[in-house]
Amino acid sequence: MKYYIIAGEASGDLHGSNLMKALQNKDINAEFRFWGGDLMQSVGGTLVKHYKERSFMGFAEVILNLRKILGLIKFCKNDIEEFKPDVIIFIDNSGFNLRIAKWAKEHHYKTHYYISPQVWASRANRVEKIKRDIDAMYVILPFEKAFYKSYNYEVHFVGHPLIDAISDRVQVDEQTFRQTHKLNDKPIIALLPGSRKQEINKMLNVMLSLVEDFPNYQFVIAGAPSQDFSFYEGFIKQHNVAFINNKTYDLLSVSTAALVTSGTATLETALFKVPQVVCYKANSISYQIAKRIITLKYISLVNLIMDREVVTELIQGDLNKKRLKKELTKILDEDQRIKFFIDYYDLEKKLGGKGASENTATLIYDSCK
Repeated sequence: MKYYIIAGEASGDLHGSNLMKALQNKDINAEFRFWGGDLMQSVGGTLVKHYKERSFMGFAEVILNLRKILGLIKFCKNDIEEFKPDVIIFIDNSGFNLRIAKWAKEHHYKTHYYISPQVWASRANRVEKIKRDIDAMYVILPFEKAFYKSYNYEVHFVGHPLIDAISDRVQVDEQTFRQTHKLNDKPIIALLPGSRKQEINKMLNVMLSLVEDFPNYQFVIAGAPSQDFSFYEGFIKQHNVAFINNKTYDLLSVSTAALVTSGTATLETALFKVPQVVCYKANSISYQIAKRIITLKYISLVNLIMDREVVTELIQGDLNKKRLKKELTKILDEDQRIKFFIDYYDLEKKLGGKGASENTATLIYDSCK
């Protein structure tokens, strides 16, 4: 069958690549055309647009780049018509994908959505659009199935793909890792400032402001695959800071603690059992808009899934050197670390076992063949 897949940003590329591998196991004639990144491209098929070309964060940034976004939507529709896929698979990235989905449904394409838009966080009225435009939805968070059921929409809970991505990776030897990346023997505090330039500009300076206050630790920046070292270089002014690009999982596996920008990385950090402080600071206009439409008690996936505060969230004005230093000191305390580990194991149980990609591929293939 012919599969047209639309994913955005690094996490969509990761989950898209694993779904493509699973589809290949089901369908020896699988033909892929996709919007994604390097990981999806490594599986095979044709990369139409890289996610780096449309990485816009926040309401203000979307408005400023509206003309470009509208041009990409038009291009995508034309590209789908030329490819004539048997099914279109949308992965997260709701702002772009739901617009394409409406058009695709009107043109009688089969529409499947893997990794739900966060309609439970804001603008729940989008559920009606999803019910209208999406033939099948595959959700990865346990509370999403009940949420959609409250709107009379049955979805498939397939488990979380990060369980597979983390458990299937090749284990790293810490000593070799340190030698390869020229790290010293101090315990590591990982800095995960996000993947978009707007995020990194907001987060990294305040994260690095703590370096001199924790001389017995090595601070290591997890570089995003979407950014070059030259972009990060201007932030690094201290000696006790290292940079490692596109090796976030390896870095987390040897880290003692982490400062993490809100997003998928908070869940990844938890699955590696690393105590963390969650950080978030947006463009002031975007934040004021978001504050008025987002109805959640928490912003991190860890706290949302557990429905209680497991990790501290420092948002907007609370993300400053004084507060961050206080919270980092807390999570380095041994008693606090034990509590983190217990909570993280409970979190992993809630996410279900392995097999999200295989489960989703089976459901898509069986419904479309």
